[in-house]
Amino acid sequence: MKQMEEKMNDTSLKLFVTLSKAYQSVMERAEADIKSKGLNFTDFAVLELLYHKGQQPLQKIGKKILITSGSITYIINKLEKIGYIERKPCESDKRITYASINKKGEQLLDEIFPNHWKMIRDMMSGLSEEEKEMATHLLKKLGTSIRKI
Repeated sequence: MKQMEEKMNDTSLKLFVTLSKAYQSVMERAEADIKSKGLNFTDFAVLELLYHKGQQPLQKIGKKILITSGSITYIINKLEKIGYIERKPCESDKRITYASINKKGEQLLDEIFPNHWKMIRDMMSGLSEEEKEMATHLLKKLGTSIRKI
């Protein structure tokens, strides 16, 4: 019984549970917003990456948005078929292929991103600017320390 009480008072466990619930809440709201625009979360993540960062090697897209290489091929094929992106071969290394957002994809993001950004700001409005800075700093610190374990 005492062990269970110690676990219930463990701040690491409390942080883990709180962080997990907060992440779930944020992702549910973000995914609902994206779905309302006719996209799924990974499609949007790829388009948003290409929209803001420019063309990217296919091999690096998965790492940047945390999906497997097999999934990225499927997503790129789908977005290319819909007409939002294009593949471009690397001129200096034929083994590398880039994905690039095209005009149709840019128009879509021009239309939906401002409202998505507003939704994100609204979700984070429960914290002051100082608290957002502090939370960002602490979560980066946590992520870095976890990768070292």
